[in-house]
Amino acid sequence: MSVTTILLLLIVTSVIKANSLVPEDAHLNFTELSIKYGHRALEHRVTTEDGYILTLFRIPGKKPPVLLLHGLNDCSDSFIIRGNSSLAITLADKDYDVWAANSRGNKYAREHVKLNPDTDPLFWDYSFHERGYYDLPAIIDYILNATGYKTLKSIGHSEGTTDHFVLGSLRPEYNEKVQILIAMGPSAFFKHLTSPLSLIIEMGPLVDQVFSPFKIEEVFRDGSVEKIIFQAFCTQNPVLCRSLIFQVGGYDPKRLEREFLPVLFGHFPSSGSRKSLIHYNQLGLRKRFALYDYGAAENLKRYGKTEPPDYNLAQYTIKTALFAGNNDLMCNLKDVEYLRTVLPNVVLYHVMESKKWNHYDFVWGNDLPKTLYPHILKLLETF
Repeated sequence: MSVTTILLLLIVTSVIKANSLVPEDAHLNFTELSIKYGHRALEHRVTTEDGYILTLFRIPGKKPPVLLLHGLNDCSDSFIIRGNSSLAITLADKDYDVWAANSRGNKYAREHVKLNPDTDPLFWDYSFHERGYYDLPAIIDYILNATGYKTLKSIGHSEGTTDHFVLGSLRPEYNEKVQILIAMGPSAFFKHLTSPLSLIIEMGPLVDQVFSPFKIEEVFRDGSVEKIIFQAFCTQNPVLCRSLIFQVGGYDPKRLEREFLPVLFGHFPSSGSRKSLIHYNQLGLRKRFALYDYGAAENLKRYGKTEPPDYNLAQYTIKTALFAGNNDLMCNLKDVEYLRTVLPNVVLYHVMESKKWNHYDFVWGNDLPKTLYPHILKLLETF
């Protein structure tokens, strides 16, 4: 028996063993989870101006529409995998018209009118810039057309907030279509990163040089061998994988208990583009909220200058509630405080009470009905 055959057998055995340990919710998609927890989600397909096909999940309600937008290498599942204590189910129980969106590239939005994500590298030529400039306007317009409302309320996490900042800066006509953005772990400036995330940012260009020759444009592809191995490993070693998440998001084991981890790793991470990671890496290195840096020569062609311009946040006028965590390593408290001074229309700035509150507690925390949702529900009722 060859070494390759032995390795394959070990991998298959590991995957089978891991699957036997995984709870049902790890395998269910958004629609199936919504049914399990008392609601029927409807699937809608939205095509962006540049041809990407996105899936929106709607849990209909009598109250005005609320948009939920996920973060980097994530998908709409993050808003429902906590079941009855998840944000999507909580809002649906309150009779809000819930729309959980998916941005280009993840498992629910891996389609294009012309490009094949498996064979066309151009499919993955995007970052949060395109998510904000193309995806979010298409999503907003679709929801407003479907519901008959002139405005909606939006809740974003991490990159889901970055998308809004891009949108309001570059397409200011959409500022009037969003009544309020509830921004959880708001991501724009990365001036005060600490180790180990600061070290990861510094090593980013070197890592990119290593991967560039292999033309790997998609990361964490669902169904890929490496993703299957990752999920199998994390199912059998959940605490170790949780520690990896804590290295970039902040340490808080109380809100991310061991029993929930197999469910989480059944849904996270989802697929996305390498360019998205590079763009965020550039923000960390340059300490600016700026467009993508293609290099001096290409920047000159695209922007008319050798340096990429900053996003003009003075154009962003959406009423915004900023929610920050003391222990959020990605969105340092000082950076959120700085963002607060830059945005023209901050209606609330709230630091979560727990000193250990990290970047992922906003969507995966086990005590959100007591700690976070009362604030969200009050804002939705007020604006």
